[in-house]
Amino acid sequence: MEHLIKINLPGGFISAGDLYEILLIAESAGATDIRFGNRQQLYFTVKADRLEDMELDMLKSEINFEIDEDVYPNIMSSYVADTIFNHQDGWLREGVYKDIFDRFDHQPTLKVNLVDNYQTFVPFFSGNINFIASNINNYWFTYIRFPKTDKLCCFPSLVYSEDIPALAKVAEEIILQKKDLFYNQADIDEELFYKTLVKKLAVAIRPVTEPLKLPDFYLPYYEGFNKYSNKYWLGIYRRNELFKLDFLKDVCLLCLKTRIGQIYTSPWKSIIIKGIEQADRNQWGLILSKYHLNVRHAANELNWQIEDMCKEGLDLKQQLVRQFEEADARTYQLSFAIKTQPKTGLQGSIILRKDTQGLYDILHTRDFNLNSKDEVIYARRIKPHALSKKLIALCNEFYDQQSDPILSSTIALAEEDRSQQETAIYQCNCCFTRYDKQYGDPENDVEKGIDFESLDDYACPVCDAPKSEFMLI
Repeated sequence: MEHLIKINLPGGFISAGDLYEILLIAESAGATDIRFGNRQQLYFTVKADRLEDMELDMLKSEINFEIDEDVYPNIMSSYVADTIFNHQDGWLREGVYKDIFDRFDHQPTLKVNLVDNYQTFVPFFSGNINFIASNINNYWFTYIRFPKTDKLCCFPSLVYSEDIPALAKVAEEIILQKKDLFYNQADIDEELFYKTLVKKLAVAIRPVTEPLKLPDFYLPYYEGFNKYSNKYWLGIYRRNELFKLDFLKDVCLLCLKTRIGQIYTSPWKSIIIKGIEQADRNQWGLILSKYHLNVRHAANELNWQIEDMCKEGLDLKQQLVRQFEEADARTYQLSFAIKTQPKTGLQGSIILRKDTQGLYDILHTRDFNLNSKDEVIYARRIKPHALSKKLIALCNEFYDQQSDPILSSTIALAEEDRSQQETAIYQCNCCFTRYDKQYGDPENDVEKGIDFESLDDYACPVCDAPKSEFMLI
């Protein structure tokens, strides 16, 4: 019997020395391979008769770990993308990330994400509590994806960097203490959740003055040697998700020898080493040669999200990649997610969702952006052997849409018309009560459908604040 060991790497990075220590413990326990998860965590397996010795070694080294459990999801971040995949000069840098991680005094039981708003390498909304950098220095959007639902709620206020750990802790406490309201519920009162949170939390907030603008999705090629500034970074992906323990030990030792402090993990189950000097590049090439590692896989193999430790999903991915290659199919700007379990939180431009009969529904986001939550169904109940044909047809539709200016402009106009039909919501600056014309305001005898701008002498039904104290959100 084997046991699965999970170690969280908060933020998706670890010092070379700390990783080397973990590798020695895993090796002593009989492990030969390491895996990385889609939340940037680390896995390995040990046999039952080696488990007790491994636990003692972990405790001596003060390493937090879980055995056959995932009670504490890793805190996920886009720190891995910093300096190499950011295409604009924002304010979010290494020091800000580390300051936030250092302030976490609890292990979250809900999924927490910290993401730069300029990159698209790390998914925006795959957590339950998602912090996304705004354009205002050191302030973040907060999006809650309530557990076991697809309900996504954006707070009307921005939170300061230093207050992120406290907000995450209180938000989690509220959700878990009031499961009948906020956990696995079809209807969730977002306003009640926000008011409850604000009452329990004394932090620096400021109103959202402009909405988050999602960047167009682009998955950078995250393998091989790549130059940035006057240095190189190296990305390594493994087709079977397995990294040989001896290889990773050599990586750690070379990092220590060449004064590279950290190793990064990605949501695509790969690793990245930054800061390689030109003079040291040959040594890294020798390690790749020693272990016969290919670092130039086809792009259509790198853009998949599958569940951790899921052989069924991995086998299906490999089957579909082979069929894509045989058909010479283009998948640039697209990503795929395979969900064999319900409500896994995986994101993709195109989603394969398994049903209870072993068949798959094919969905895609309306704009084919991995970070969009607006999904539409393309095909239902497809047998696994017939998936590739449907997927290739969907990919072709995506490129036809891009290349046809008339179709693209029609879609753009439809999207613009749809956005104009969205309801304008106003919020009281004093008590955060909202006015939504879809519901009106029965307390003030305002019927449904009345625009806020047309109301005269309006006052907040909760705190009597005047209309001037309401802000469009």
